[in-house]
Amino acid sequence: MTKAAAEEFRLNLPKTMRPAPPPAGRPDDTTSLRTLNAFAVDVMTIRSAEDLFWYVARNVVGRLNFVDCVIYQADGRELVQVAALGEKNPYDRAIVNPLRIPFGHGITGQVAETREPIIIDDLLKDRNYIPDAQPARSEICVPLISQGQVVGVIDSEHPEVAAFGEAELEILTTIAAMTSAKLDLLAEAERSNQRYRDLMRSHAQLTEETSHRKALEAELFEARKLEAIGRLTGGFAHEFNNLLTAISGNLELLELDPTGPDAQRSLDDAQAAAGRGARLIQDMLAFAQRRHLEPEITDLNELVRSTIRTDRAGAGDTIDFDPAGQAWPVRIDRIAAEIALINLILNARDAMPEDGRLRIETENTRHDLAGARALGGAAAGRYVRLGVIDEGTGIPPEALPRIFDPFFTTKPVGEGKGLGLSMVMGFMKQSGGWVRARPGPTRGTTIDLFFPAADDPQHEAGQQEAGQRDAG
Repeated sequence: MTKAAAEEFRLNLPKTMRPAPPPAGRPDDTTSLRTLNAFAVDVMTIRSAEDLFWYVARNVVGRLNFVDCVIYQADGRELVQVAALGEKNPYDRAIVNPLRIPFGHGITGQVAETREPIIIDDLLKDRNYIPDAQPARSEICVPLISQGQVVGVIDSEHPEVAAFGEAELEILTTIAAMTSAKLDLLAEAERSNQRYRDLMRSHAQLTEETSHRKALEAELFEARKLEAIGRLTGGFAHEFNNLLTAISGNLELLELDPTGPDAQRSLDDAQAAAGRGARLIQDMLAFAQRRHLEPEITDLNELVRSTIRTDRAGAGDTIDFDPAGQAWPVRIDRIAAEIALINLILNARDAMPEDGRLRIETENTRHDLAGARALGGAAAGRYVRLGVIDEGTGIPPEALPRIFDPFFTTKPVGEGKGLGLSMVMGFMKQSGGWVRARPGPTRGTTIDLFFPAADDPQHEAGQQEAGQRDAG
């Protein structure tokens, strides 16, 4: 799709626009492919158009040896400067007095009006050039087109004549196509969120109208279900496509120079992307409760001690363990349970400062029907609670109901895919248990895993001595 968009842009260029020789320092094919591969992987976790524009200016265009970059966003029939790189961005991520250019005015406005990219070899000879405080000599500009409409442009200038050619045009049109595709996803997500907010607002207004309450709740449930399905399928397709892009990009690098010094690195990167794809499938199976489990009678106290002792989570020396005196046995897949615990430990460690400490505790609990309903509809009976408590900043209350949704993450861009907790939820439901997230006792977050206790007559007689506490 990206190559086709780039080819269409090239075919639409005026015949009088001859390719210019590449400037000194132009990125080679290897650098370009690696930068675009990194963009394809990171773009999944970008959550707003503002973050996207600054990421493109700094981490994509900025790494490809362009002297500067200005990105404009369409506001009606005007282009508004929203991100910049180089001397045109002296205020970090802040645009002071952003430039506004009407469609059809100047070179950028001309690109927005005609929807065609342009290369100007000598700006002093172009009647549409609007000189800056520091005049340039050559310019390249490509449009951002989303859902058939121009939503912005990417512009770059250079102090030398004829600094841009076919190679730079192909790079910028590829970046523009990827950026436009992400803008489509962000727009759809915002429309979905707006529909959800509208339903929530309607729900609040009609809570007193009991005659319509059941119909409204059914509509709200259906909307949330469709939203979850849309996020799941869209996120999975996008994530898997990014992995395929990384694999194909590295294979192209390998094809360009199969015996070069970077050949093994390209092969390793492709294999790593394939491995991430396999793990993605396993996580999705766990979330869908379709993973093959081999349950066995397990002592949760022993499982926690073993996990801490092997230090597979890399945080063994910062964990305090407060076990139940004699935890009831549970029937679970030991390996899957250990992976779920490691995921919780890693999340907790990432949420804490360097000197923070983790606490893990186990507890025998008994839930009556009301207590079981509070756990999301789990069956009444005996459970062993495994709690992971961190000393971090905590999770915003509005985000707590969504942290188990697949591809939802509160971590910064590039630091999380949003599958760890959804995999834990899927494993617990498949095991007959449940997960609960709540604020910590003083700060941070507590994640509780409730495992159904195994039916073991030997432990029935010793229930009172086991130190169980009623959580019902």
